Amino acid sequence: MTSSSSPSRKALSKIACNRLQKELAEWQQNPPAGFKHKVSDNLQRWVIEVTGAAGTLYAGEAYQLQVDFPEHYPMEAPQVIFLNPAPMHPHIYSNGHICLDILYDSWSPAMTVSSVCISILSMLSSSPAKQRPADNDRYVRNCRNGRSPKETRWWFHDDTV
Repeated sequence: MTSSSSPSRKALSKIACNRLQKELAEWQQNPPAGFKHKVSDNLQRWVIEVTGAAGTLYAGEAYQLQVDFPEHYPMEAPQVIFLNPAPMHPHIYSNGHICLDILYDSWSPAMTVSSVCISILSMLSSSPAKQRPADNDRYVRNCRNGRSPKETRWWFHDDTV
């Protein structure tokens, strides 16, 4: 999935704009370790560089997350994907989609971009092997035409990695 594909988006609500401006200001003063926000004038789409934590399979490796905020953020979860190349991980598909419950069913408006990033880095750091999900090819084939991962019915059955 490229940065040009995204769900159709409506303009951010006033609440979403205020929340994102606050989160961005906090991020600029105290970014989470291992993450760097790539500055742009688009508040609705953030690109964040992730660096693998020391002592893990991904140590020093750099990846990019694309975070697209919906009109009613934070009441609705942002769409978060890895831009190509996505890391090899049992819960990250080759198209960048991430199988992580907090991005879907377990989202809470109390969560922030920082907390989501920390959860993704924790997921990466706990992986014992670099491999794709067993159903990667089938899933990616069914996600053609830029389908959002938020349209997927995820089955969260493995919390070991």
